[in-house]
Amino acid sequence: MAFPTAVNSQITDAVTQSNVKVLGDAPAVALGNLYQATAQALANAAHNATTSQSQTNVTAQAATTQGVATLYSLDTASTGVSTKAILSA
Repeated sequence: MAFPTAVNSQITDAVTQSNVKVLGDAPAVALGNLYQATAQALANAAHNATTSQSQTNVTAQAATTQGVATLYSLDTASTGVSTKAILSA
């Protein structure tokens, strides 16, 4: 017994042991929080990369479609211009 008190020594020992347990668990809890935060950040990064790649593919597909449509319309436009020139002469 460290010093005499009006509180039963079993009570003070129980409180001391509880405090020691809390202090002993603190590093493990902190590391668990760190691991969880890191996992969340990495998951967000992977999700953002996937979304970005998907959006890039949609943009590329739209550009390809527009390019093909332009190529297909060139001969039609030139035919129209030629026909107009012939009929105007």
